[in-house]
Amino acid sequence: MSSPNITPLTSWVQVAKDSDFTIYNLPFGIFQNKRLSPRIGIAIGDKIVDLSVLHEEGFFSELSQLPNDIFVRDALNDFIALGKPVTRKVREIVQNLLKEDNEHLREHTCRGKAMVNRNEAQMLMPVKVGDYTDFYSSMEHATNVGMMFRDPENALLPNWKHLPVGYHGRSSSIIPSGVPFYRPKGQFKDANMEKPEFGPTRRLDFELEMAFITGGPTKMGDSISTEDAEDYIFGMVLFNDWSARDIQAWEYVPLGPFLGKNFASSISPWVVTLEALEPFRVAGPKQDPEVLPYLQCKKDHAFDIQLEVYIQPEGMKATKVCKSNFKYMYWNIAQQLAHHTVNGCNINVGDMMASGTISGPTEDSYGSMLELAWKGTKPVQLEEGGERKFIEDGDTVIMKGFAEKDGIRVGFGEVSSKVLPAK
Repeated sequence: MSSPNITPLTSWVQVAKDSDFTIYNLPFGIFQNKRLSPRIGIAIGDKIVDLSVLHEEGFFSELSQLPNDIFVRDALNDFIALGKPVTRKVREIVQNLLKEDNEHLREHTCRGKAMVNRNEAQMLMPVKVGDYTDFYSSMEHATNVGMMFRDPENALLPNWKHLPVGYHGRSSSIIPSGVPFYRPKGQFKDANMEKPEFGPTRRLDFELEMAFITGGPTKMGDSISTEDAEDYIFGMVLFNDWSARDIQAWEYVPLGPFLGKNFASSISPWVVTLEALEPFRVAGPKQDPEVLPYLQCKKDHAFDIQLEVYIQPEGMKATKVCKSNFKYMYWNIAQQLAHHTVNGCNINVGDMMASGTISGPTEDSYGSMLELAWKGTKPVQLEEGGERKFIEDGDTVIMKGFAEKDGIRVGFGEVSSKVLPAK
């Protein structure tokens, strides 16, 4: 039996039961293959719908404001900038075309051209990221880190429950799933060292995060309220905020993350819209003390998204090391965007706002190796033997995320990246 807020749908496209890309999802991404230049597509099952073909054949004729070449772009930014009424309508039209009882695309001569095999496509960065902000919004994660590095009795800093802490990161080193990166080098100084040393990080870590992509610009001086925030959010991706813990620990006082964070961040290539996530909206954790009026919310902005992290050493089977959930986040996406802009900071289409590490209440739900191996004191055991305190050269870290309710699934696919030895 389906939930009252999910209309049962079936598609003429074959979709595996455990597929993330169901007719309820229909995420947007940028793809190319041997014969096609970069363009916008929508994923369903093991296929990609080439939106440029549908546009050429007149399927979007009711949207007269669509430029002729809008779907033959190497980023979603221009499409997103058309506004939510347009992007929502495009997704709705495609959803109708894919319904089992709709023969318009199924029987059309362009069907073969419009439906591209996903396994033959290369996924690219979905957006050109102008600015990137990383928040610190999981109370469990912030508490764990505070216990490790500060007074366990006062793990959270005084401001933490009053505002969504964040910092501005580096957008140029955000890469799509499947792109490897080199182990970063930098300075580090352990407590037992007389002076700092330089070299490849010895404590490379992942951070399980999600990120939202902004869908509308604001002017300097403007602020976005929590009530209006989702009007400025196009969709979400999985986000791996790679971290060099030893470099980070030495450099972050007094200004925060720098070389320990800016060398690479990996994202999943399919952008799942807020419309697709609507049925999975839930209440977030109770916020105590009460937040200031500009951070108060009239509705729920948390989403029940199950998250998993795997470590796969070269030539070996992957081991699941973490199972968490986006609903654990203390500060939600509306509060993050409201706080980000409350001082008049302007945002642009395609800006990326990452959640911060998503840790849950149990040890197997911690979203980083720093926590899972508890600063290296409790190594994580791998399925085929061996252990990990941090991530080693040759390891691939894979993150997956999906929402599921009454047998209906909306997923993000995965974000994976392999660590290469330092250059």
